[in-house]
This record gives sequence, C-alpha cells and structure tokens, in this order.
Amino acid sequence: MAKKGYVVKQPAKVKAAKAKAKAKAKARRYRPGERAIREIRLMQRTIKPAIPNAPFYRVIRELANERVSMMAGEFNYRWQSTALQALKEATEAFLVHLLEDSNLCAIHANRVTIMIKDMRLARRIRGHWGGLG
Repeated sequence: MAKKGYVVKQPAKVKAAKAKAKAKAKARRYRPGERAIREIRLMQRTIKPAIPNAPFYRVIRELANERVSMMAGEFNYRWQSTALQALKEATEAFLVHLLEDSNLCAIHANRVTIMIKDMRLARRIRGHWGGLG
C-alpha cells in the first residue's frame, strides 16, 4: 500500500503513448469535390434566404429613386416592408430558376461548371421572363 503523498512514476513508454494521444489528431483528408458536395447539400437544407435583406432593400430603393429622379426630379418613394419582401422572394425565385436551367445546359454540354453561355441559352430557351409568369 502506497503512503500518502507518494508519487508513482510511470514508465517512459506510457508517457509517450499518452503524449501521442493528446497530440492534435491529423486533419481528415477529403476527396476532391467531397467538401463542395457537403456544402451544397447543407445550403439546400437551409431555409434562410440567399440574399441578405439590408443590401437588397438598399439596391431596390436606390434603383427606384434613380428612375423617378430621371423623370420627375428629386422624389423618394416610401416602401412597405411586405412589398420589399415580395420583390426579394420573386428575385430569388427567378435566380434559382435561371441557375437550375443553366446547370441543365452545362450538363448537356458535358460540363460541370456553369458558364455565361449557359445562362444566355437558358434565358433564350425560356423567354424574357425565364419561364416565370
């Protein structure tokens, strides 16, 4: 039986094994594209909007005021929050639809990456409104 306050030393092999276990684990190596697919799936599961509210609302107000000032001089529109939300929803729906069609065009061309020509082709096939409305 050990006395109180008596320290038992461990063998060097045990110390080395514990130190090795405490050492930072080696970072996992992902295959090419694995992280991208994980990120895509995470984004598809989220329900938050893709475009932040404040910058989008600022652009809408700026464009509207710019149009009005060209025609009628200095004038600022006032916006209802529901109107801005509706514009944002419609914009996101249009962009998602366009990107889906562009992706199909890229896949048809045996590519993975969407290019400008895919977007132009998708808009040309779908028409001016992109198949919406």
